[in-house]
Amino acid sequence: DFADNDVTLTDVYLSWARGDTTITLGQHKTFSSFEDQSSDLFTSLMERAQFNSAFGFERRVGLSLAQTAGMVRVEAGIFTDDVDALVNDEANGWSVDGRVSIAPRIGEDQLHLGLSAHSRDFNDGQPTARYRTRPFLHSTNSRFVDTGEFAATGEYSFGVETAAIMGRLHWAGEAHWMHARRPGLPDPGFFGGYAELGLFLTDDRRTYRRGTLDRPTVTRPVGSGGLGAWEVNARYDFLDLTDVGIMGGQQSQYGLSLVWHPVGSVRFTANYVRIETDDASLPINGDRDYGADAFGLRAQFDF
Repeated sequence: DFADNDVTLTDVYLSWARGDTTITLGQHKTFSSFEDQSSDLFTSLMERAQFNSAFGFERRVGLSLAQTAGMVRVEAGIFTDDVDALVNDEANGWSVDGRVSIAPRIGEDQLHLGLSAHSRDFNDGQPTARYRTRPFLHSTNSRFVDTGEFAATGEYSFGVETAAIMGRLHWAGEAHWMHARRPGLPDPGFFGGYAELGLFLTDDRRTYRRGTLDRPTVTRPVGSGGLGAWEVNARYDFLDLTDVGIMGGQQSQYGLSLVWHPVGSVRFTANYVRIETDDASLPINGDRDYGADAFGLRAQFDF
């Protein structure tokens, strides 16, 4: 990744595949949420749901196994930390991550159900945890909800996910529960989840591959007698970072997007999101309950 005039290593791994079995060694995605497993080239809005960034889902160095058997896919791995953090001798945490999904087809319709689990030991000399996220657009460094750092030795989480592709219509929803381990104190629990509905205005549809959303179809691309593929999406996204004395705040996001795919590898996205924050960790003129609006445009070409 070459953003911000800097070079960041993302996927750095070797993989071996035979039939429906894949073994991967190196820095790659852990097995967290449905949306996190899907490429950000194909998400419905410009940014993923809040809990994906708040709960620290990221690529880490590890060894994993993925196995597909019919409509069932099982993924599991043991991970350390990300490549950049591993240059620090104190970054010696490790985690076990797993995900199982089932993808039945009913005629031309594709369904998806999944469960994920994560357990991590920070394994540091003075371990702390912190959960926070930006208000939708990641181009800002402001964070309205933030637990701040607190003493913790590890974390564990559980997630449920569901999605369906039915012709030009798709819907998806997830819920994720994150808990921090605090010996001698109650373990705080935080929650995030979303529900979305999308519709192609043209005769196109989303596609599905190995437990994730894949590239949408463009049946009549620009330059071949068509106007490309057009879709609209609506999403409600909620995050709660307050529990047992940790006041990180709650944040709801109501989002709309209009997406145009002139051809398969080019995409333009317009996004509007209304943000409502309660008990915010970042007060504005002493007020911790307030709203904000975000609007963004994104143009992308992938190859």
